Formats: sequence, structure tokens, C-alpha cells
Amino acid sequence: MLFKRLRDMREDRDLTQEQLANYLKIHQTTYSDYELGKLNVPIDVFIKLAEFYKTSIDFLAGITDDPNPYR
Repeated sequence: MLFKRLRDMREDRDLTQEQLANYLKIHQTTYSDYELGKLNVPIDVFIKLAEFYKTSIDFLAGITDDPNPYR
């Protein structure tokens, strides 16, 4: 679920893997490996992505279907 959600959120915003990788200060291939499930996403990257998408880590991880961030 995590990997699909990362890709879907990126594509819904018409962003490239390169753009997200630049935001995260990682290589595009590393970000691609996150989306493909080849690498585990480090917690600091999860936090940055949740902040970027204005959602919660639980939503990104597929624990909840509520995209609203916690207070």
C-alpha cells in the first residue's frame, strides 16, 4: 500500500520522481526504489513527505484512508 500511495500522490500532483528526489535531497533512483518497494523509506523521509503533501505518516503508510493531517 505504501508504495502505491507514494506513486499515486506524486502523480496526482503531476510531479516527477526527479522533482521529489530534489526536494528530499536524494537521487532519483533512490526515490524510484522507494516507490517500487525495493528500499524501506526512512522515517525522516516519511516526515518530509507528510509535510510536503500536508497529510499524516499514517496516511502515507496506508494505516488510514483519511488524508487529513493530525492536529
